[in-house]
Amino acid sequence: MREGYAAVMPANAYNWVAVWRRNFLAWRKVALASVLGNLADPMTNLFGLGFGLGIIVGLIDGTSYIAFLAGGMVATSAMTAATFETMYAAFARMRAQRTWEAILCTQLTLGDIVLGELAWAATKAVLAGTAIAVVAATLGYAAWASILYSIPAIAITGFVFASLAMVVVSLAPSYDYFVFYQTLVVTPMVFLCGAVFPVSQMPSAFQRVAGLLPLAHSVDLIRPVMLGLPAGGIGLHIGALCMYAVLPFFLSIALFRRRLMR
Repeated sequence: MREGYAAVMPANAYNWVAVWRRNFLAWRKVALASVLGNLADPMTNLFGLGFGLGIIVGLIDGTSYIAFLAGGMVATSAMTAATFETMYAAFARMRAQRTWEAILCTQLTLGDIVLGELAWAATKAVLAGTAIAVVAATLGYAAWASILYSIPAIAITGFVFASLAMVVVSLAPSYDYFVFYQTLVVTPMVFLCGAVFPVSQMPSAFQRVAGLLPLAHSVDLIRPVMLGLPAGGIGLHIGALCMYAVLPFFLSIALFRRRLMR
């Protein structure tokens, strides 16, 4: 019989699929509204900033501003979709609906539940990010082939921000505390990490900070693919994102163990 921390780790490599499938079946009833909701904010930014500021900004490294912005909005959309799915939907399943409590009565462990929730949030991120990429390709701001190549980067972006948000969920006493994470972490990342304008335009101190943030690595992976440009430092970006995905995952399990299994 497993004891302690080992007892809450994922039991095997496939139990999480049951949690993912449960969330998918529940989401299927409101799929259209969910996808449209995830598209609203990045689409507003893409067209509002792209066409508005694009006239003033002109070209960025030989690329139109709206094409430059499209890659940033794909990464931002993945970040937002994964973050909100984890903070609000997963928190509701844990606390208000007590779905997690019911699942823990089965053979699934706490780790299986958390991993399934992260995988589901990453799936929502892929849907949201790919939808923005499709719109950009339809309007001629990205190549259609780039959508396929960008999906792995979108997926890992979703997993990263779901994992980070899960730590917030494990600590937050109520929904009211999520606003601090949104305003102090998520929103500043959009402007610091090159999603809206080049990081090279910022002071050197901000550039160093941006290099440590996960969204910057996501943007640096997704934007070159969408623009048909060679991407540099792919190994560094993927390694940093994997670290941001794995470490918060184990931290959140430890925090949930203390919170739910006392």
